[in-house]
Amino acid sequence: MSEFVQYLVNGLTIGAFLALIALGYSMIYGVVRLINFAHGDVFMIGAFAGFGTLTTLGVTGGTALPAIIAAVVVGALTTGVVGTGIAKVAYVPLLSSPRLAILIAAIGVSLALEEGVKVLTDARFKSYPHALDGGRIFSGAVHVTWGQLTLVLLSVVLMAGLWLFVTRTVTGTAMRALAMDRDAARLQGINVERLILTTFFIGSMLAGAAGVMYGLYYVQISFGMGFLIGLRAFTAAVLGGIGNLPGTMVAGVAIGLVQSFSAGYVSSRWTDVIIFGLLIAVLALRPTGLFGERVVERA
Repeated sequence: MSEFVQYLVNGLTIGAFLALIALGYSMIYGVVRLINFAHGDVFMIGAFAGFGTLTTLGVTGGTALPAIIAAVVVGALTTGVVGTGIAKVAYVPLLSSPRLAILIAAIGVSLALEEGVKVLTDARFKSYPHALDGGRIFSGAVHVTWGQLTLVLLSVVLMAGLWLFVTRTVTGTAMRALAMDRDAARLQGINVERLILTTFFIGSMLAGAAGVMYGLYYVQISFGMGFLIGLRAFTAAVLGGIGNLPGTMVAGVAIGLVQSFSAGYVSSRWTDVIIFGLLIAVLALRPTGLFGERVVERA
């Protein structure tokens, strides 16, 4: 029983920042109908931005909450700017082009970001400062640290903020209108291009914040970290019903739990087999995902 509770705690921690990355995928697809394959690499850039911030602040150990928040903010803002720049340069000019063109552009951007960071870091792993070593809330058979609690709470705050933004603000309402019908939104006076850039900014900010949390939790980061974690987050977005924000949040946490339990009870080598096998099984039974709804594709 103690092992089960420990794996549950670990899975919730991992699922918290997986959900943040998946929300970026879901938001961008919902508004632009684009699978942003560079999103995992944006997450990676956020991790490096957070690493640079903590290193500059001289953090070495203990739960340095102000430094952690500063790193999350810097990582989020950095990736927000990067994501907006990517959208402005590579995606928006191709919105009226065939889907294949924008898909190829997304793959090209992903490779460019990954190889660029590889060159800048000399392909070396970086070790995050131990900024979450602030002791344990519970010890003994089940270990729950203040660091885990901090990451989960930060994720919940960001997800709640996103939900309030989308459902309670004028810009959020415009995003939902754009997701339903781009042409109708334009006729209602919505600045479609600016709203698309805003969506990329917010989605990329969430990925950047998740990148910092990943670095704090796993300590080591590298230029290639965005590929696999991006695939897992994309799986969560699809499982939850891509474009459905609450479903994506739930699915992100679920994937984190699957990752934790599969590594604990089976083997970490089987984790991705189980995750992507689950994706295939769910889509075979419900192609729109667990919480998705059938939509009519518009030309």
